[in-house]
Amino acid sequence: MSLLLDYVNQQLSPANNHPKFKAGDTVTVNYKIKEGDKERVQQYTGVVIMRQNHPSTASFTVRKMSNGVGVERIFPLNSPFIESIEINKVGIVRRAKLFYLRERTGKSARIREKIISNEAK
Repeated sequence: MSLLLDYVNQQLSPANNHPKFKAGDTVTVNYKIKEGDKERVQQYTGVVIMRQNHPSTASFTVRKMSNGVGVERIFPLNSPFIESIEINKVGIVRRAKLFYLRERTGKSARIREKIISNEAK
């Protein structure tokens, strides 16, 4: 009986091949947008400030600065409109939710970057 339940859960869960990322990472989300009868892909690059990992409603919030104004966007992880997620930088942070970045700008809003050597790749 449990094999049948595992099979049904596997079939119902969306098959996404997103990379593993966490709060503090800088990511580029390629998101499909429909405008009338046309469809285009918009890139949204920013820092992941939080992840919510509920099994069926997992989501993550990305924050970026646009013309000096902070903009946050919440993406559902299992959305069919997410074409791909690329990790640009891996950040070194000690918290799971980076809400303190909302009050900071400039140098104080920087996140240390984890340097990955070429031998490790």
